[in-house]
Amino acid sequence: MSKVNKNKCAVIGIGSPLLDIVIEIEDDALEKMNFEKGSMNLISKDQSLDIENETKAYKKQIIPGGSSANAISGVNVLGTRAGFMGMIGEDEYGREYKEKTQQEGVVLYLHNHSSDATGHAFTFITPDGERTFATHLGAASGLDKEHIDREEIENAKIFHIEAYQLEDPLVCRAIFHAIAIAKNSDTKISLDLSNRGLVARNKALFEDVIKEHIDIVFANEDEAREFTGKESEEALNDISDMCEIAVVKLGERGSLIKTKDVVYRFKPNKVEVENTNGAGDMYAAGILHGIANDMDFEEAGDIASYVSSLVVASPGARLHEKHIDSVRKYLPKK
Repeated sequence: MSKVNKNKCAVIGIGSPLLDIVIEIEDDALEKMNFEKGSMNLISKDQSLDIENETKAYKKQIIPGGSSANAISGVNVLGTRAGFMGMIGEDEYGREYKEKTQQEGVVLYLHNHSSDATGHAFTFITPDGERTFATHLGAASGLDKEHIDREEIENAKIFHIEAYQLEDPLVCRAIFHAIAIAKNSDTKISLDLSNRGLVARNKALFEDVIKEHIDIVFANEDEAREFTGKESEEALNDISDMCEIAVVKLGERGSLIKTKDVVYRFKPNKVEVENTNGAGDMYAAGILHGIANDMDFEEAGDIASYVSSLVVASPGARLHEKHIDSVRKYLPKK
């Protein structure tokens, strides 16, 4: 990849800026709120207020989140200049989201919605480390074509998308506008399939989008199975037939990458699981960082496996500050 400009972002992500409200909770309390463990649920503003009331007694940790935003945060931590586009509200959540993300060093292209609240996601962590989401998209659903920064996408090496945004008709219009800019600029386009239920509802759409527009696809094992009807490497092969680089994450069994008929296999790094939230996003960050810096896939996959394991051992969906020094020591010296 020939694009190199130290003053521009090598990787640009677009997604829903969501403030994660992380709550450690018991299984029966989750059932009481009628959420299936491991699910991703879109909720209304009223439902959000109900959850706040139901969880008043629980300790909460508030962290900037959103799938694409988490991946971009990881790319930045790994040392690649990265930017993020999205829509927030003119409220305290929005100010906190912006301030904390800027402190990390991510370049922000955020627009403010005049009436909707900043999106937020209740992230329930059960004792087994599984995470369940209840998400109010709020202002994030107001993203439109006029909010796309053409020049930044044109100058980037990679444009990264979360599949969640392809389901909303208004936001989808903005995403396709951005995709067209990327394609016309030879910017590689990366898509994370994001959620098994999302894939089930939009399988035909995603297949068309991937075949026509996407260079890099990330899927976890459940998403890959839902998308192809096949398991692990067979699913990887099917996805690889649709794009240049296919990635299937197998959790505790590692991960697979396929490109140009070559399959790369990676073993997981063993850690004590604190929660699984954000592990896939950080894995994507490692691969995107590697591609943006012209690394071979053995090196990129090794980095991705390592940093995703650190997120599993962190309280939130992004690398905890206690791990930053470890990451920097692990990375190859330039």
